Amino acid sequence: MKITRVEAIPFAIPYVKPAMFASGEVRAAEHVLVRVHTDDGLIGVAEAPPRPYTYGETQAGIVAVIEQIFAPQLVGLTLTEREMVGARMARTVGNPAAKAAVDMAIWDALGRTLGLRVSDLLGGYTDRMRVSHMLGFAEPAAMVAEAERMRETCGITTFKVKVGRRPVSLDTAVVRALREHFGDAVELYVDGNRGWTASESLRAMKEMADLDLLFAEELCPADDVLGRRWLVGQLDAPFIADESVPTPADVTRELLAGSATAISIKTARTGFTGSQRVHHLAEGLGVEVVIGNQFDGQLGTACAVTFGAAYRLTSRRAGELSNFLDMSDDLLAEPLRIRDGVLCVPPGSGLGVEIDPDKLARYRTDR
Repeated sequence: MKITRVEAIPFAIPYVKPAMFASGEVRAAEHVLVRVHTDDGLIGVAEAPPRPYTYGETQAGIVAVIEQIFAPQLVGLTLTEREMVGARMARTVGNPAAKAAVDMAIWDALGRTLGLRVSDLLGGYTDRMRVSHMLGFAEPAAMVAEAERMRETCGITTFKVKVGRRPVSLDTAVVRALREHFGDAVELYVDGNRGWTASESLRAMKEMADLDLLFAEELCPADDVLGRRWLVGQLDAPFIADESVPTPADVTRELLAGSATAISIKTARTGFTGSQRVHHLAEGLGVEVVIGNQFDGQLGTACAVTFGAAYRLTSRRAGELSNFLDMSDDLLAEPLRIRDGVLCVPPGSGLGVEIDPDKLARYRTDR
C-alpha cells in the first residue's frame, strides 16, 4: 500500500454557459486530475478545481506544487499514513485545492485496496443526498426558467441563489420572483460571495424577510470584522461561512467570534481528512453544515457526495451537487445521474468512479 507516484494532469472542458457571481465568473472547467499510484498497481483519483479569485490557486500552480513539492515528499509513504501526508504538505503555505485533491486520491486508493467505499470508511450514514442547484446572475425570468428546468428534469427543489450585485434590488427581485413562482414547493437560500457591505446585506435581508430563506452565505467580507459580527447578530437566518473558513482554525475563529452561525464544507478545499475535522468541530459546537461546491466536475462531485452521505449532519441538508450539469462534457466513464432530486454515492470500492481514457486524452492540456 505504498505510494509510488503522484500525477497532476491539467485538463479543460468548456461550460455550456458561464457561471457569474460577485467574486468572478467561470467559463471553462480548467481543472487538474490528480492520480496517486501504489505499489499494488492501484490508482486513486481526485479533482482539483482552481479558484484564483478566491484562494489564489491557478491550474499551472496546482500542477507545479503537486509535481515539484508534494510528490517527492509523499512517494514511499503508505496509504494509511494520512497524518504524515498532511504534515508534509502543510509545510507549504496555502494551496488548499492541491492538498485536498492529493488527500482524496489517497483515500480513493485506500478504498480500492480494501474493497470498500470511501463513504463507508468515513462514516457510512447513508448512500445518497438531496441536491441543491446554484443559480448564477441573470434576470429574474431567466433564473426562474432555469430553476423550473432543473425541477422538471432532475427533481431538484432546493436552490442557492447567487446575490451580491449593486443595487441590492437587482438580487432581491430575483429571489422574490422565485418564491412567487414556486411558492412553498422549493427551498431557497442566498450567497453573496462577499459582494455587499454589511449595511447593504442587512437591507437586502430585510427586503427578503418574508421569503422564508434557509440561509444567508458570505454576504459581506469576513475582513470587515466588526461589520460582519454586527450583521450576523441581527439576522434570523443562519449565516454560512464559506470562503472565509478554508481551514479548521478559521472555522473555530469565525464561529467563536460570532461572525458565522453555519459552515459550508467543500471537499475540494479541505479533502476528506480536513473535512472530517471541520465536521467534528461543527457537530461539537452545534451548528448547521451544508456541503458546498467549488464548481466541481463529476469527479469532484463524487467526492462531495461521498463525504456528505457519510455523516448524519452533512446529509441533513441538500448538498450543492449539480454544477457539473453546466459542463459540456466530463472525464468519467459512467456519468453521475441526479434523479428525483437525489444523487447517490457511486457503487464500488473507493469513490466508485473510473476515468474514461479517451476523454482524458481529448481534454488534457499538457500534450
